[in-house]
Amino acid sequence: MHIALTGGSGRVGRGIIDLALEQGHTIVSIDRVAPAEPRAGVRFVHADVTDYDSFLAALGGCEGLIHMAAIPSPGHHPDHVVHNNNVAASYNALRAAAELGVRKVCQASSINAVGAAYSRWPIYDYLPLDEAHPTYNEDPYSLSKWICEAQGDSIARRYAGMTIASMRFHWVTDHRPNLADHPNINQEALAKNLWAYTLLDAAARACLAVMTAAYIGHEVFFIAAPTTVMDETSLALAQRYFPDAELRGDLSGHQGLFDCAKAERLLGWKHP
Repeated sequence: MHIALTGGSGRVGRGIIDLALEQGHTIVSIDRVAPAEPRAGVRFVHADVTDYDSFLAALGGCEGLIHMAAIPSPGHHPDHVVHNNNVAASYNALRAAAELGVRKVCQASSINAVGAAYSRWPIYDYLPLDEAHPTYNEDPYSLSKWICEAQGDSIARRYAGMTIASMRFHWVTDHRPNLADHPNINQEALAKNLWAYTLLDAAARACLAVMTAAYIGHEVFFIAAPTTVMDETSLALAQRYFPDAELRGDLSGHQGLFDCAKAERLLGWKHP
């Protein structure tokens, strides 16, 4: 399959390229930053996703789109820049795909779409979280991710036959984090994120699974590891940090607090 990838020069983008080439795909990598070196099977196009016309031209001839380009967090740019960049980039990616008849689209969302890491303190109505949980976002990055999901709903309603996925990743890493390697992380920061992580290979597999998914329409997926980064039980952590959340199921082990069953059901994806 000939797949366009925005943000292909970033770390997650490079991981997607590695796996895509291994699976026999070819890639058009669309980014504002050139890759360190050219690769067989990858054509680089210098373009800004917020420029609709240049992005539309770069997407021509592709059969699928994986949209990873975004400002990845608040705080490093003015709030309006974070929000406006991410919202415009997502809309352009979805709308250009629809215009060109690209039927398979995967876009990066975040666990923060419901309000998590960048909230003053997150509100979790129940744990583990699933995709039906409401949003309580309050920062420009998290709001931009919630809007990108709403855009997915809108485009899927307008353009019948598209398969669109919004992937809620968190802390994409090459291996299970060892907290001893992150001495500056405090316990409250970990709690806001529900002690979650996602392996890079698993994130890449989830994105590429969308290219062959059988469902039609837009779906949101939590994409995270099945266990936390903590030695303490999930039950003890949830009771200490989120005493008002309804606890669902057996949390006596180290189970992750994001329910990824939907991704397994619709994408055939499972985190190792």
